[in-house]
Amino acid sequence: MDKVAQYERVFNQFDANGDGKISPSELQQCVGAIGGELSLTEAEVAVEHLDSDGDGLLGLDDFVKFVDGGREEEKVNDLKEAFKMYVMDDGCITPKSLKRMLSRLGESKSVDDCKVMISRFDLNGDGVLNFDEFKVMMF
Repeated sequence: MDKVAQYERVFNQFDANGDGKISPSELQQCVGAIGGELSLTEAEVAVEHLDSDGDGLLGLDDFVKFVDGGREEEKVNDLKEAFKMYVMDDGCITPKSLKRMLSRLGESKSVDDCKVMISRFDLNGDGVLNFDEFKVMMF
């Protein structure tokens, strides 16, 4: 089953009355059914935020953007956590901090090796990796 078909299947589960849209109350019910808690007010705010055509309901396109967007946000949060493991005091990955982390992972590299590794993704040429450069490297 492809990704779109999977999204449609989940969307149809949320769309209790089969009108092709998800209302705030349908969203609230579905979140409750999977063990979460969402007040009707929170559901209304979520739908208002995600509703692209202003009808107060979520269409399939809105739903897909929400699901894909959430995954992207989750990936970025995971990357931020990974980035923090490599960073020293200056908020960037330096050759020394990269060497230290690689040693912890059982890979022995010299500081010069780490400089070369960093230089491949050092977009602004400052000799260190900031978070945006780290993201490029990881994707």
